[in-house]
Amino acid sequence: MQAGGQRYAVARDLYSEESFARDHHKVYRQRKSTWDHVRRYLTCDARRAKTALLSLLPIIAWFKIYRLKEWLLSDVVSGVSTGLVAVLQGLAYCLLASLPPWYGLFSAFFPVVIYFFLGTSRHISVGPFPVLCLMIGSVVTRVVPDQGPPANLTALEGLSQDEQRVLVASSLTFLVGMVQLAMGLLQVGFVVTYLSDTLVSGFTTAAAVHILVSQLKFVLGLQVPGMSGPLSIIYTLKAILEQISSANVCDVIVSAVIVVAVFAVKEVNERFKAKLPVPIPIEVIMTVVACSVSYAFDFRTKYGVGVVGHIPQGYEPPVAPDLEIMRETAVEAFPMAVVGFAVAFSVAKVYSVKHDYTIDGNQELIAFGASNMVGASFKSFAASTALSRSAVQESTGGKTQIAGLISAIVVMIVTLSVGFLLDPLPKSVLGAVVIVNLKGMLAQFREVPYLWRRDKPDCVVWVGTCLAAIFLGLDLGLAAGLAVELLSVVLRAQFPRCSVLANIRGTDIYKDRKDYVDIYEPEGVKIFRIPSPLFFANIEFFRNKLVEAVGFNPSRILRKRNKALRRLRRLVKKGYLRWTSNCFLNTSLGSPPESSPEAESHDQDLDWDHVASHLDWKAELPADIVVPPVDLHSLVLDFSAVSFLDVSALKGLQAVGAHHCGPPHHLTFTLITLFFFPQALKEFTRIQVDVYVVACDGHILDKLHQCGFFDDEVTASIFFLTLHDAVLHILDKHPENLQKKAGYDKILTTVTVHHPAGGLRSRDRYAPDPETKL
Repeated sequence: MQAGGQRYAVARDLYSEESFARDHHKVYRQRKSTWDHVRRYLTCDARRAKTALLSLLPIIAWFKIYRLKEWLLSDVVSGVSTGLVAVLQGLAYCLLASLPPWYGLFSAFFPVVIYFFLGTSRHISVGPFPVLCLMIGSVVTRVVPDQGPPANLTALEGLSQDEQRVLVASSLTFLVGMVQLAMGLLQVGFVVTYLSDTLVSGFTTAAAVHILVSQLKFVLGLQVPGMSGPLSIIYTLKAILEQISSANVCDVIVSAVIVVAVFAVKEVNERFKAKLPVPIPIEVIMTVVACSVSYAFDFRTKYGVGVVGHIPQGYEPPVAPDLEIMRETAVEAFPMAVVGFAVAFSVAKVYSVKHDYTIDGNQELIAFGASNMVGASFKSFAASTALSRSAVQESTGGKTQIAGLISAIVVMIVTLSVGFLLDPLPKSVLGAVVIVNLKGMLAQFREVPYLWRRDKPDCVVWVGTCLAAIFLGLDLGLAAGLAVELLSVVLRAQFPRCSVLANIRGTDIYKDRKDYVDIYEPEGVKIFRIPSPLFFANIEFFRNKLVEAVGFNPSRILRKRNKALRRLRRLVKKGYLRWTSNCFLNTSLGSPPESSPEAESHDQDLDWDHVASHLDWKAELPADIVVPPVDLHSLVLDFSAVSFLDVSALKGLQAVGAHHCGPPHHLTFTLITLFFFPQALKEFTRIQVDVYVVACDGHILDKLHQCGFFDDEVTASIFFLTLHDAVLHILDKHPENLQKKAGYDKILTTVTVHHPAGGLRSRDRYAPDPETKL
């Protein structure tokens, strides 16, 4: 490339894979065995011990760089603000879990303290998450329903309904923590990559719908039993509509005032967030006002308003999880563990990119697993991170998890000393706060038109996940959404957009011929691009697309030629025809002569493999034999986007490479319909169409050599390093087709191969330029 220029010129030899391997020797790399990897993984030295300690206790890494004078005040302010929000959300989200409200304070304390030491994110606020709380609530109401006896479990005998539910929630949380901890220790944090942003968006939107419906009974002051399972949302709405005439007017008015006030101030916070030092804590303010008004006017006695009630001071002694309950709830534990971690990791990743530090997915699993296990021992329920609470912690200046520790201290103060002040707080206020905080998740419905315009398969995943989670429940909905997502991936790989490429005139670049005008296509050459891995599900699709691209079916052409050869053989045997170097000559113009020993001897001496390969099939054949003409002499398969061949394909390659199918005059060519690659090569080469494979990954080439794919018909010389190398080789091998079109521009290559150009496409807009270069 010239200095300061935008053009480059390269002069090199034309390379196939064989010639390149001869001229450029590869470095020998000794492959490590599985035992070598295991031994290295189990080997411990001082450096690895230090790294393991720092990874298990990330607090050591960031605490060493903590800027006390610059960050401490910001962390304290952020921690106090987040703590006030955490208190309110802990009480509110506990209603979703169908538990007494004060247990939400436990979930806002214990997991935060454990995450402070083990977590790698510096900005997320750990604690109750509404989607996770709702999933816990569905399990709790299934095991301990509002009406009717609980499940037949020994551990629930002799306990009140609240105690039963707390035991179920804590045992389930402990199991969720065990799953997360096991996933972290086994280094399988990558599992969240299977939950795309589209799937998570549709799932959380459906969860927001469930949360909205579940809070209607609180804002309306109705006594509606909790329901779980498929179509539970329909049954809940039906029960609410049946009791709507009995709604508590006071609860409705209080909820409406809270929703309007909180929503309006949140809009102000969002619009003027650059000018406000800290967001206005409107939820806390309205909670204080609602508590004062409820206490002054005695809402509970005079108007029958449901309130939080007595909040015990202090923490309860730890309890062991019940194994019987864990077995009963094992099915729901895994999706809860994945959802809780996926949401927290997604939020943590956003803030880590914004503030330029790294997070470790496996360590995050360990942190959340340990947090949930320790919290469950103290009767808290599963924790993740709430988006709104994390936004408060980050936007108010939080720099590290010291802000999270300060927020836990605020929650602890409320739990130990001032919790009694929340006694008159109406539950309708908590329900209204929950509903207002659903704005962000419900606003995700606006993604549907955008996804439909940009990517319809993603839109189908979003809608399918959302509808399944709404009507089937969150656990089954997540499984259904994951199935839809994986199906969309398979279908995209199974039915990709294949294309026929052409040269962009004057360059060594090849693009889809439908997209450009000034292109060059050598006569008798097709360049077919395969934009996907080859595996059992898409092999037949690629075969059909290839047949469509070349304009004929090679197996049909082969059958026609086999049939023609059998007729020619009978004519030669009867003495009608005699073979010369490249054609048949008539030996009789009258009636067929009798078979003679000389004719039979000539037929036996004739090499029909040689006849089939040297016969001019485009010329007129004797005895009115008609065979469809083939104008193609070279087919180039672009493998640059083929990343792997599956095991079935490799077995098929090995079988085909090791077994010679015989010359074409034997009966008929046996089709191998299971494996696209060898089938295409064999079928096309047997009708005198040269097949070339370009830009094939080295790993695939090694596999082909290992399984003995190459034989007399398919050789390693058909593999070329680049697409341009293959086209230049074809032009050098078939100059006769190009010489028919004299007067066109010449193809000047940097490989010193020169030929007249082929025909122009009918839609080329410009006349050929004699100086155009390829």
